[in-house]
Amino acid sequence: MRLVKQGAIIFGVTMAGELLYTLLPLPVPAGVYGLFLLLFLLLSGLVKLEQVETAGMFLLDIMAMMFIPATVGIIESKDLLFQVAVPYIIITSLTTVFVMAVTGRTAQFLIGKLSGKKN
Repeated sequence: MRLVKQGAIIFGVTMAGELLYTLLPLPVPAGVYGLFLLLFLLLSGLVKLEQVETAGMFLLDIMAMMFIPATVGIIESKDLLFQVAVPYIIITSLTTVFVMAVTGRTAQFLIGKLSGKKN
């Protein structure tokens, strides 16, 4: 029963994120609203970690299974995928390197700011 209650809290916050998505004219996905709302609730103490921890860990444990339908869809559409494989690989490689570089530089900058050093 505890898992059901915790799941209800998580899904309630998710629904509140969906509501915010429909009400606010910002280009932010509903899931992001829900995550920030849950973060706010946890930091403010309105929701205690113990109230959502077990369900959250369960959802993390089964997350890999959530990718199975998408993987099957990609496999079923392999003919279409082969038509765009080269641009897809190039774009994925370039954006991965870009994201890694920006993340690394941002981390270096923040570490420098927090430690009082200049980069």
